[in-house]
Amino acid sequence: MIYIKLFIEFFKIGLFSIGGGLATLPFLYDLANKYTWFDKEMIVNMVAVSESTPGPIGVNMATFAGFHSGGIFGGVLATIGLVAPSIIIIITIAHFLEKFKESEYVKSVFYGLRPAVTGLIAAAGFEVLKIAILNLDKFKEFGQIRNLINMKATILLVILLYLTNKYKKHPIVYIGLAAVIGVVFKF
Repeated sequence: MIYIKLFIEFFKIGLFSIGGGLATLPFLYDLANKYTWFDKEMIVNMVAVSESTPGPIGVNMATFAGFHSGGIFGGVLATIGLVAPSIIIIITIAHFLEKFKESEYVKSVFYGLRPAVTGLIAAAGFEVLKIAILNLDKFKEFGQIRNLINMKATILLVILLYLTNKYKKHPIVYIGLAAVIGVVFKF
């Protein structure tokens, strides 16, 4: 039963998350609330792993979530569920490409989708910020302002923002640096 649910849920995510892998995050947060497959904190880990491994982030996150929820077969089904809508839509569009190519309606649809995709990505970024930087759960527990902000994560964020803007190195350098610093912060 979990395999059918995994396929259907990730099929819906693939069907409605337009704009790339980060646009899937609001849907993944919804899944975290709906099922016990993974929690919101694990989504932050999914983003970190998916961003640092080769391949599309959405596919990597679907594979990670499916594997965590249903093993290897769950990972395969979640991934197939995520990409199936795109394949179906692209094949359909390719069939009618000449008719759609210069359509003002199609151009208008894509013009309207841009702000929606931007909003989905911004909402996903805010959710990651709440979990990674703001300790909202601890703030509710202790009620002290110093517990609101994860200072180590905030310092790391500021340092990495500075370094990425000052030195134009390959992103893997900063991912590796952040991983090392994260390990050091744990001790």
